[in-house]
Amino acid sequence: MAQIIVVTGTSTGFGKLTAKTLAKAGYTVIAGMRGVNGKNAAAAAELAKHEHIEVSEMDISDDGSVKSAFDAIVRKHGRIDVLVNNAAVSGFGLLEGYSIEQVRRMFEVNVYGVLRTYQAVLPIMREQRSGLIINITSGASGHTLPFMVPYFASKFVVESITEGAQAELADFNIENVSIQPGVYPTEMNDGSKAGVGADRAEVVAAYGPGAQERFNALGAALFGKMAKFKMDPQTIADGILQLIEMEPGTRPLRLPLDAIAQGTDKEFIRARAEIKAKWLAAYSE
Repeated sequence: MAQIIVVTGTSTGFGKLTAKTLAKAGYTVIAGMRGVNGKNAAAAAELAKHEHIEVSEMDISDDGSVKSAFDAIVRKHGRIDVLVNNAAVSGFGLLEGYSIEQVRRMFEVNVYGVLRTYQAVLPIMREQRSGLIINITSGASGHTLPFMVPYFASKFVVESITEGAQAELADFNIENVSIQPGVYPTEMNDGSKAGVGADRAEVVAAYGPGAQERFNALGAALFGKMAKFKMDPQTIADGILQLIEMEPGTRPLRLPLDAIAQGTDKEFIRARAEIKAKWLAAYSE
């Protein structure tokens, strides 16, 4: 029996590639996206043409939409084997330049959206006593950068969810993994997909041209690195497939997929795990 895999945010970028890649490998993919009969109708129709892909109306910022979508999947298929939390919004700008409401909008998708899918999928996975949840976070999920503070903060939270849930769900054989991508040329980064940016124009203006120059320099550097290292979004879809096909119990907690980092991301993950082990030992003495 083919595994049932739910992927969120499949209208563009990593999500669309992942849906196609997993379907090609023979898995049954539920491609979640909002606006399947509206703004994302073309993307929905494109994916629906693929064998093994079913498109599902799913707005992860809405409690009812998520519950309805997952309930329908379980009614039809009777199980959910894998959840890929890909849907997210990016955002750029000065921290002080963000209104509270704008940060809330970002967290509604990047943080609460993940929590909604967890609450929707865990009952069926606990009943099955098996499952895999893959969360797409960020290559900078252990630190931050200027002009992207709310975005990275939201990804920090997802890292915490992943790590904490891994321990809490161990008795049910439900694995949690975060994929940490670097910067890839997707709609999220090329400007074609609207993000949730700083919206307090008067505050941004008060910082003067220096802040704008530093922001422009950071953006140019990131785009330059993408070109230099030939960053291909397919790498993320292939990484997700790799995780799904690994033997249960052998999957890593974190999978960094960032050529630009040149191994420093892996080094950071190892160091963090070692320090956490020492911290836990100190508290258990």
